[in-house]
Amino acid sequence: MAVQGASSSSLSSFIHRCKYDVFLSFRGEDTHKKFTAHLYAALVHQGINTYIDDDKLQRGEEISQALSEAIESSRISVVVLSENYASSRWCLEELAMIIDCRKTKQQTILPVFYDIDPTEVRHQSKSFGEAWAKLKDKIKDETKVQRWKSALTEVAELAGFTLGDRNEYEFIQEVVLKVFKVVKPKSLNHVSKHLVGMQSRVQDIHDTLLSPEVNDCRQQWKKLLFVF
Repeated sequence: MAVQGASSSSLSSFIHRCKYDVFLSFRGEDTHKKFTAHLYAALVHQGINTYIDDDKLQRGEEISQALSEAIESSRISVVVLSENYASSRWCLEELAMIIDCRKTKQQTILPVFYDIDPTEVRHQSKSFGEAWAKLKDKIKDETKVQRWKSALTEVAELAGFTLGDRNEYEFIQEVVLKVFKVVKPKSLNHVSKHLVGMQSRVQDIHDTLLSPEVNDCRQQWKKLLFVF
């Protein structure tokens, strides 16, 4: 999801400056105490440094400086798009900032469509569209409305995850696995650049652990443990 024409050095620089692995964007009233809470716990359990705003139900008109910095200093933004996401001007402004970070900082965005279809977000239709219509009718700033609409259209076109009729636990594990694959290799890449010859040593250890001799030892230990 890199920006066209961006150099690998600029991407490496962005990753180096990242304070968080993941920024979670969600509509608090929809998912905070259930799906998003479980997703956050699963991410943290895997050692993924995740930012979550626990004050989403009590906020003013503008995004705070701290929240803005959290978005900008996250490597990935996971956007949980739920039925009433578009009814919150805060969520929409948050999403617009995330889209900007994708363009300027090569930030990865993983949309999660929770109980809605991507087409509903892309075209602002059905119940998602109703929530959007109620909000935009209250906003007099047409420029801001178009900015939010563009952000919704763009995020809906990205490859993401759709819950559908699947089990929530398995769905969360799928999201976490994708995030893990993106954020964890950075540590391995960083080490490989500074520790010369480590790859061959790791391979030697891997081969040794899979050798017949080590396997025989495992079997013997299992027998001894069973006796005791």
